[in-house]
Amino acid sequence: MLKLIRENRGFLLFMLMFGLFRTAVADWNPIPSGSMHPNLLEGDVVLVNRLAYQLKVPLTDIVVGRLADPARGDIVTFGSPQDGTRLIKRVVAVPGDVVEMRNKVLSINGVVADYEPLGVADERLDESHHLPAMRLREQAAADARTVQWLAGVQGRDSFGPITVPPDRFLMLGDNRDNSADSRFIGLVPRELLIGRAERVLVSADITGNWMPRFDRFGLALR
Repeated sequence: MLKLIRENRGFLLFMLMFGLFRTAVADWNPIPSGSMHPNLLEGDVVLVNRLAYQLKVPLTDIVVGRLADPARGDIVTFGSPQDGTRLIKRVVAVPGDVVEMRNKVLSINGVVADYEPLGVADERLDESHHLPAMRLREQAAADARTVQWLAGVQGRDSFGPITVPPDRFLMLGDNRDNSADSRFIGLVPRELLIGRAERVLVSADITGNWMPRFDRFGLALR
């Protein structure tokens, strides 16, 4: 065993450094579900900047130092406060915000979001179930993004108002009627944040023919 280690120490050192790089500096995250439709698709692999907000001891949630604060509209990866599952959602409300939702309409600090219809798309739930998805441009608290609502789905469409406490964040999926987000798992503590998703590295149609989606390679997230 010692001989094997000596003969391969260069490779082993590389793998160790690579592992530390992934757990402390930058990582990639495959998208397994449709909770961020239409902005992220199943089969996208996104680049995650682990130094966007804080420096952690590798392989732990121990924060060594804070580098920046998450902003409304950031797409972030984090560990679920419910069971630790890695999730990717959008920051909708930050500490100090008063946020509520009424019949799908978001309100932050008393300002009701504006919704501009963009059209209707076909949302594939599985091989035999499809639903019309209304896509809208949501303008909320000086931040705009595309979201979608699914026809005939009664999601958790109303909550609050709640005041987001220090070091907590309210996360929502862009696919509002098909996302296990803060409406179900609660507010996300800062120490569970992993990093900010910056762009799509590569993408393949894993729910269809598995062909590469070259038009999504390198796509910046917003």
